[in-house]
Amino acid sequence: MTPSADTLNKAFAALADPTRRAIVARLAAGEATVNELAAPFDMSQPSISKHLKVLERAGLISRGRAAQTRPCRLEAAPLQEVANWMALYRHVWEDSFERLDAFLQSSAATPSTPSKGKKNAAK
Repeated sequence: MTPSADTLNKAFAALADPTRRAIVARLAAGEATVNELAAPFDMSQPSISKHLKVLERAGLISRGRAAQTRPCRLEAAPLQEVANWMALYRHVWEDSFERLDAFLQSSAATPSTPSKGKKNAAK
């Protein structure tokens, strides 16, 4: 199933920011509170909360309730949709790598001759 354009747009927009990518990476290891997510960053609590809201609107995270805290957790489904969309284009970069590999193999098989600049530099 191809993801909707809206899902992809929201996910890519949310993941465009390095702070939000770091938050997603942290949540891949398990649930965390807002304070735990904020700890590595030199920014205010409201700034972290804004990042979390963007990730939440994109469906990439959800927030639960545990006593006085609202732990955040990663939601894998939107990330899987992004991965599925990217997989549709995997052949493009694989073809490029195969062409590069063939070029490098043919270049390695052909002996190289020193350039004039290198000859003159040795004199």
